[in-house]
Amino acid sequence: MAEHPTGIAIQLEPLVVRVLAPNPSPYTGSGTQTHLVGAVDLAIIDPGPDDPDHLAALVRAIDGRPVTAILITHHHRDHSPAAAPLKAITGAPIVGAAPFAPSDAGPRADASFDADYAPDRVLAEGDTVTGAGWTLEALATPGHTSNHLAFALRETSALFSGDHVMGWSTTVVSPPDGDMTAYMASLAKLIPRKDRIYYPGHGEAVENPQRLVRGLLGHRKQREGQILRLLREAPCDIPAMIARMYVGLDPRLVAAAERSVLAHLYDLRGRGLVLEEGERWSIAD
Repeated sequence: MAEHPTGIAIQLEPLVVRVLAPNPSPYTGSGTQTHLVGAVDLAIIDPGPDDPDHLAALVRAIDGRPVTAILITHHHRDHSPAAAPLKAITGAPIVGAAPFAPSDAGPRADASFDADYAPDRVLAEGDTVTGAGWTLEALATPGHTSNHLAFALRETSALFSGDHVMGWSTTVVSPPDGDMTAYMASLAKLIPRKDRIYYPGHGEAVENPQRLVRGLLGHRKQREGQILRLLREAPCDIPAMIARMYVGLDPRLVAAAERSVLAHLYDLRGRGLVLEEGERWSIAD
């Protein structure tokens, strides 16, 4: 991934500016990217963590222009917490993903939920937010989270893909809020679209998005095939699968791999292909 400094407004195209938050990690890459859309008035997409330096950088990038809306793709703590202080500064409403209270206390393989996220308006498929020379349309893309949205910029055929499709890594799908069945359907939904470029929440812009999406679908199908081959050999638990499937994995990413395999297993169980037997899984007869 090409490196660029945090806190600097980078013009990606005439209507789009990117500001990188200072929150790098094994799960965020170089950090969360906030996008500013518009020229005369602005939409702010995923303002990121509630970090004073990042908020100051956003205020500099806004440069006194009116903010029409603060848009949120999903409710993880690396994407939405800065919405509330930014609303206090700009007066703009918070719109986008529905609020969500997680129902389990299980391990989280990526940024945890933003319990304080409270949108003023929830967007559904096809809803729009408009400003001077720009229109953002909501596209429901559940999977990474149940409430995940992408936003399509109609004027330039750009898609702000959040964590659904990223420019540096595959997406973590962590049950119960993450759902592999929904994620695969949301990927397939992107294939027939004519988006020119993706601007993800993490990583560089994706300039051949349909090819990447096909690759992501293929990668998940390969993982599914690995799981089924292992279970045909013998029933086993998830740690045993991880040891076989992810040789040399960074120990910091083991939890993410376990949640991803669990998501695949839930999908396969829903299709009648595998059975859950306590902590062990087996091929369905």
